[in-house]
Amino acid sequence: MTKLATDQREPIRSPGVTTAMSEGTLAAPWWKRGVIYQIYPRSFADSDGDGIGDLAGIEAYLNHVASLGVDAIWLSPIFPSPMADFGYDVADYTGVEPMFGDLAAFDRLLAAVHARGLKLLLDFVPNHSSTQHPWFVESRSSRDNPRRDWYIWRDPAPGGGPPNNWISDMGGPAWELDPKTGQYYLHTFLREQADLNWRNPAVAAAMTDVMRFWLDRGVDGFRIDVLWHIVKAEGLPDNPENPDWREGMAGKLRVLQHHSTDQPEAHAFTRAMRQLADSYGETLLVGEIFLPRDRLMRWYGSAAEPGVHLPFNFELIENPWDRDTLARLIAEYDAAIPAHGWPNWVIGSHDAPRIAARVGERQARVAAMLLLTLHGTPTLYQGDEIGIGTVDIPPDRIRDPQDLRQPGMGLGRDRSRTPMAWDASPNAGFSFGEPWLPLHADWRTRNVAAQHADPQSMLALHRRLLAARRKRPALSLGTLAMHDAASDVLAYERRYGEERLLVVLNLGSQPRRVTLPDGTDAGRIIVATGTRERYDGTINADEGFVVELTP
Repeated sequence: MTKLATDQREPIRSPGVTTAMSEGTLAAPWWKRGVIYQIYPRSFADSDGDGIGDLAGIEAYLNHVASLGVDAIWLSPIFPSPMADFGYDVADYTGVEPMFGDLAAFDRLLAAVHARGLKLLLDFVPNHSSTQHPWFVESRSSRDNPRRDWYIWRDPAPGGGPPNNWISDMGGPAWELDPKTGQYYLHTFLREQADLNWRNPAVAAAMTDVMRFWLDRGVDGFRIDVLWHIVKAEGLPDNPENPDWREGMAGKLRVLQHHSTDQPEAHAFTRAMRQLADSYGETLLVGEIFLPRDRLMRWYGSAAEPGVHLPFNFELIENPWDRDTLARLIAEYDAAIPAHGWPNWVIGSHDAPRIAARVGERQARVAAMLLLTLHGTPTLYQGDEIGIGTVDIPPDRIRDPQDLRQPGMGLGRDRSRTPMAWDASPNAGFSFGEPWLPLHADWRTRNVAAQHADPQSMLALHRRLLAARRKRPALSLGTLAMHDAASDVLAYERRYGEERLLVVLNLGSQPRRVTLPDGTDAGRIIVATGTRERYDGTINADEGFVVELTP
């Protein structure tokens, strides 16, 4: 790894980030006014030259993260793992994978994160473990092993074959026959990832101990992987066939996951996780939950018995990028949040296509403004701040098991997991060895060092947006009201007390007129995707700005 030269290192906070907010803003929990930054450890920075990122590499570049103006880091899994699914097959929930470091390295990283005023969230994987986890090794050793019921085992169907018609999210049956004991075990994902049986109280107790281990160590919360999967319907009945499935669609879509996901009993476990988190103070739980909006809202729980703080909202990823769609989903999602809940937004992750690849470079700047000015907590994915776009992965460099098992389906996740580019030195400063995945083609010019020196870069835009968000309570805690605007223009007002701001985003390729809310005039533009400084009643193609409103 080549570190940035001393004169290129970012300060811990960029100018304006430390501007004080009102007393009411400071009283809100950090996760309501804050921004989360996701780090995919394999691809952030490599300190030892093996081509794979590690904890020491993350620590070396913490100033970059802090200087953005974010508030928390979410680390994708760092636990010991055979890496069949790159860490989501956990072999030890209370250790650190040696390729990333060890517990001492984690403690150093945690201390360094906290020293910069940041929080640290870990990726908690409760639905399944690696088949190499000692729990599963015991479980499969015999039918009468005390840990047999820690996993989901069933006899073959009458006449032979899997116990039911459930399909793995990685394609193929969700069951694997164990020849030694003559039973099948359930695996929602790879066969190397055996589903835990959360109906067994011992499993729930063991996973509670895992959470407590890391909370006692000082972490500030968890992103909970595939939370809606953790409980299966009693009796494991067949899932209904999907009437809309057609040849060419992913295999997992052949059936509807009515019985294999989103069971009502799961909410009791989520409430228990929340009670544990709340006992440690302002600890955050983010749930990965892919469900229709009405079912997603149930994961907030109730005011008396809350669930996770933030059930992840993927609607910006899952829907078309046009004004009418976005205006509708923003208004409807915001209205659907229960009174005790808080919204959240995400446009990129280790599983989703890069936003710049999806909507193009110019619209990616507009997307950044959208993400960081909406009502709710945003999650920013590493590399989006420099606009990494399409990355070509040659067939012999594909690493994602989902892509390898279902080739040609467009399901590959490698495209969003490629290494971070720090500078123009060999391998973009990511590693002095061969990176585990290829870099984006324009890494010599699209890297942190180059964009640090360019006031109009994507990186500079993110810093301006995050500084404005930290300085302006209306952008973090304010209400949101949609505003009628011209074709292709998405506009909404953010208000907090007497502060009123209008966000105007042109999702089209033509300039448009902009009208202000009745009874207001335009003050100054506080942040723009380009060089605009004054409001003149128009917005350019692929442009966005935030303007003050005055009575």
